[in-house]
Amino acid sequence: MTILNCSNVSVAFGVDVLFENVSFAVEEGDKLAVIGVNGAGKTTLLKVITGEFEKTDGVVAVAREKTMGMLSQQDALDSEKTVYEEMLNVFSDCIRIEKRLAEIEKELSKPDFPEYLPGELSRLTEEYKKNGGYEYKNRTKSTLNRLGFGDEMFEKKISLLSGGQKTALALVRLLLINPDIIILDEPTNHLDMASIAWLEDHLKKLKRTVIVVSHDRYFLDKVTNKTLEIENGKAVLYPCAYSEYRVRKEKDREIAEKHYKTQQKEIARLREYIEQQRRWNRERNIIAAESREKAIERMVKVEKPEDEPDSLRFSFKDVTASGNDVLSVKELAMGFNGRELFRDLSFEVKRNERFFIIGRNGCGKSTLLKLLMNKLSPLKGKVTFGYNCRVGYYDQESQGLDPNNTVLSELWNDEKVTETEIRSLLAIFMFKGEDVFKEVSVLSGGERARLTLAKLFSKKINVLILDEPTNHLDIKSREALENALKTFNGTIIAVSHDRYFIKCLADHILEIGGENLADFKGSYDDYTEKRSVFFPEEDNSSSEEKSVSLNKLNYLKAKEDRAKEKKRVRDVEKAEKRIAELEERLEAITEEEIQNASDYKKLSALSEERCAIDEEMERLYAFLDENT
Repeated sequence: MTILNCSNVSVAFGVDVLFENVSFAVEEGDKLAVIGVNGAGKTTLLKVITGEFEKTDGVVAVAREKTMGMLSQQDALDSEKTVYEEMLNVFSDCIRIEKRLAEIEKELSKPDFPEYLPGELSRLTEEYKKNGGYEYKNRTKSTLNRLGFGDEMFEKKISLLSGGQKTALALVRLLLINPDIIILDEPTNHLDMASIAWLEDHLKKLKRTVIVVSHDRYFLDKVTNKTLEIENGKAVLYPCAYSEYRVRKEKDREIAEKHYKTQQKEIARLREYIEQQRRWNRERNIIAAESREKAIERMVKVEKPEDEPDSLRFSFKDVTASGNDVLSVKELAMGFNGRELFRDLSFEVKRNERFFIIGRNGCGKSTLLKLLMNKLSPLKGKVTFGYNCRVGYYDQESQGLDPNNTVLSELWNDEKVTETEIRSLLAIFMFKGEDVFKEVSVLSGGERARLTLAKLFSKKINVLILDEPTNHLDIKSREALENALKTFNGTIIAVSHDRYFIKCLADHILEIGGENLADFKGSYDDYTEKRSVFFPEEDNSSSEEKSVSLNKLNYLKAKEDRAKEKKRVRDVEKAEKRIAELEERLEAITEEEIQNASDYKKLSALSEERCAIDEEMERLYAFLDENT
């Protein structure tokens, strides 16, 4: 069933056309990615679909009685209520029914209760169940936990949260509302990798239609099954996720160019023949020439494929090598206002390593980079850079830019360099013509990111320290940055939650968080396979393994493999036995629900128990699927 249909939708600002004749249909349950370069009109299209923005032309039709909800990049809850209190407001109908059920329960305890009360009790109990009354509190707590709000934050006032937390909370609310069409504009921007992984899994399993704008390629591959690309004011729908879309688009473009060149070659041949016949200028030659001219006119002309939009293309210049020992961190400790971020943190970075720092939001990743750059002072410990290290720092907040400067003056601070040279450099980073006279204060997030990269590019740096460098960059710009960093002949130290970016570059990974520390030399894929060695509390590893050294990884892996089959058989038997016990309990709960049909409190308790059993059984069945 088609749940959303856009037909010939256009948006223009005066004579400037953003996009035109955009047509596509979304089926119920589809997960659609909307992609394109910054400024292509992705967010505008989402707002047109929701009715927040007036289209210039076309029709947007939503299936009757289907609800729609959107999370925009600017959405952020702001309230004096607590986190938990505000989220429970989503279920105001359930709370209202709860209060009425409690009143009815009191009235029914009286001998002279009105005759209509049992009927009202039955009706409200059914409505309460239909609205998810028995599950909504557990569902609220679980969703908050999964998106980075621990139990300790439930009673915290929303007004005291950071901007990123407020946006994440708006996402929680939308997921709890659970409309038929969920529209998300950059939903992963303020989430850490663990929260993004949960969101991916949740959206993939959700029997709802999802439309998402995101530059997170890993996320798009995991979640979406269709891709709508907006390019050069037009839109094309591909029935596949991002990675396959790239392959198909490249193939389609090659075919289109081949057809165009083949036709142009044939037209050129015919024109040459026409010219030749006209030179001979006999009657039969004129007839032949006119025949070929008509053949050209009858041709269905193949349009020349449009050039792709301007995108970032650059590579770092070769630089003088640093010493082999680039960075040494010894027993570093840091915290704020009595809250400890990390302590006894020690690691080393060698020349030409691609060293990535990962971890949950709030664990101190960006703070660690500021300590390396001497922008903060540690509570304890020492940071030492090696011989001939020329360090450049990319700050995700772009605090290194002067808002009063123009784009041109931000880079042009050397009298030996001409304006032409600076403008040529800026053109590489997509600042052309009058763009160079824009003030830094009016630049978008993507423009500020490109300007910061241009400043790094202009310096002779052999150590790059990057804090979330892919934030604010569109997909093409991210790929350009990846390609540039691949050929950079220096050392990279980076914080990122972009798994595609990390997978592409990392050869040394440091994960920090609480008392645990993972310092692993190898690719991101290798690290994710062996992560349980570093974080045994998330697995069933023994406490002895907590202090495992990198030199023991291969030994421990071999030991695990030898014991794997024996442990698998034992765990499968336990899982099957437990499932049988839970199934028996579910049958008993069903009987108790029938016997207590009018007891609201008892039904609520039984429902909570049923939810807990369902979650446990889901985990057990998933385990059996993987191990049998």
